[in-house]
Amino acid sequence: MLLPSYLMMPPVVFAMALLSLVLADSTIEAPPRFMKVPSDQIGVSGGVASFVCQATGSPKPRVTWNKKGKRVSSQRFEVIEFDDGAGAVLRIQPLRTPRDEAMYECQATNTLDDVTATAKLIVLRGKPCFFSHQLANVSTIICL
Repeated sequence: MLLPSYLMMPPVVFAMALLSLVLADSTIEAPPRFMKVPSDQIGVSGGVASFVCQATGSPKPRVTWNKKGKRVSSQRFEVIEFDDGAGAVLRIQPLRTPRDEAMYECQATNTLDDVTATAKLIVLRGKPCFFSHQLANVSTIICL
């Protein structure tokens, strides 16, 4: 009488083969969660602002960028995806005031859920100014 081949396997090999079949059929699903959230930005009119966002989950989430609830779309808005779409950089150039001042939303979506992280962009008019140094309570302000 011939025995099925799986009964003739050493017990360790049989257990590993069975475990690999079980693991292959059961994927652990997880809703998206952020690994990197965008930070608030202050930019200067004519300059550049960049926001970075990345999420994880199973299945792998897809990240999209919105402004005021609508997907960003303009020649001045560039979305650079990475990590197979689970991460994205939003680059705005050149900045315009007041048009670009808004809350920007990074939305991560998979089949289980979607989550949103927001960041505020403030755009200053004119040339940037900064404090050069301070001596005896007198500050030097330099404007480019």
